Amino acid sequence: MTERASTKALCGSVRVQGEWVAAYPEVPPEALRGEVRRITVVGEEVLHRRCRAVTDDEFGTPELSRLVDDMFATMWVAEGAGLAANQIDVDLQVFVWDCLDEDGVRHVGHILNPELDDLPSDARRLAEVDEGCLSVPGPYLELARPDFAVVRGRDLEGRPLVVEGRGYFARCLQHETDHLYGGLYIDRLSHRGRRTALRRMEDRKEKVFAKRAARAEELARLRPSAWASPGE
Repeated sequence: MTERASTKALCGSVRVQGEWVAAYPEVPPEALRGEVRRITVVGEEVLHRRCRAVTDDEFGTPELSRLVDDMFATMWVAEGAGLAANQIDVDLQVFVWDCLDEDGVRHVGHILNPELDDLPSDARRLAEVDEGCLSVPGPYLELARPDFAVVRGRDLEGRPLVVEGRGYFARCLQHETDHLYGGLYIDRLSHRGRRTALRRMEDRKEKVFAKRAARAEELARLRPSAWASPGE
């Protein structure tokens, strides 16, 4: 999911894995550790089928930690608010987020095997807001979604995790969960809206790709290894 605002949050207004923390680096440490990967684009098969669940023997492994780091690095380069594993061509139910909501709260985290709660009718207030996607580079189109969401899953170690969000962060949680079930936001648009999104993508994607390449170079300069003198 693409970001609409700066990731700078109000002082002390940061939630990591759903819990309040005093502060969090503007460039997440996960992004500094990770490798930037290519983002898949609408039409690629991995985006259009349900991803497989993380199994018990995969929790807590270095491979899973590296995947989350790579996802944060890729999301940072693409200026995203969220990123699902199949957006870097990995068939696994994992997504990450670094999302600023309308109240100035920054939300950062990851979740595995996520499931959205079914909301009671009295909690389903729809908000129609522009939405975009890193796998549909360029366009934003209005889409109605509930303005509150609760997602349940596991963290990297397999511990139960519950995250809830309102407004734009709720949209992010829903958008990324959709990805892991093989859906994109444009699948929820009318036929006309989908055609518009794909046409605008073709017009804008090269500019988006160029910006991502520049951000990848910026991230490389920010990595600790870039600060060391030769021979250190």
